[in-house]
Amino acid sequence: MFAIFKKEIRSFFTTPTGYLVVGLFLLLNGLFLWVFEGPYNILEYGFADLSNFFGMAPWIFLFLIPAISMRSFSEERKLGTLELLYIKPISLWQTVLGKFMGTFALVLIALLPTLLYVYAIHELGTTPGNLDLGLVWGSYFGMLFLILTFSAVSLFVSALSENQIVAFLIGVLACFILYYGFDSLASLFENGAWAYNIRSLGMKAHYEAMANGVLDTRNLVYFASVGYLFLYLTQVYLKKLNR
Repeated sequence: MFAIFKKEIRSFFTTPTGYLVVGLFLLLNGLFLWVFEGPYNILEYGFADLSNFFGMAPWIFLFLIPAISMRSFSEERKLGTLELLYIKPISLWQTVLGKFMGTFALVLIALLPTLLYVYAIHELGTTPGNLDLGLVWGSYFGMLFLILTFSAVSLFVSALSENQIVAFLIGVLACFILYYGFDSLASLFENGAWAYNIRSLGMKAHYEAMANGVLDTRNLVYFASVGYLFLYLTQVYLKKLNR
């Protein structure tokens, strides 16, 4: 499993695509948070917090994570090397986990430089240090679970097609539906209880609760369950291809 993990990391950074994806993520965050005028601009926001960043990041992850994952199994199928995965001295489940961990680690590498934002906001306040670090770390914790789930969904989509572009587009659509789709569906119901229950099926409600500092175990179980479900579906589909 660790060999698969190292292979994913190495193959990502041996091509310009890896650096381009990470650079684009940091560039978009930097432009929207510090340069472009609008609702996400921290300097215009007037408050020393990172709520704008945590509100915008999921929308960038909708594109970033499928872009990273699209080649995981699609390339193996296109090159005809998928069969080699079946004869490796590790289980198919370990192979899936190795590729999943590779994607997860790559997104974390892209996320690490954003810690500079914490330092910048910490120093930019009217009173330096007037930043709720508990809320910030809680939001980062919630973001890790969101990344975990997006990675699992995108990995499953990657196994469905030999075409990386198709895998990317379907991955973006699948993550969008799971993140925002249930919110849109809930808005169609006037009954408050129905709307609440439908909204709670989507990732957005659980992520926003964690981003607001609510570390409820139900949110953690939700993300862990959805992530495990799509990793399991990936394994099942790959077994089906091997028949």
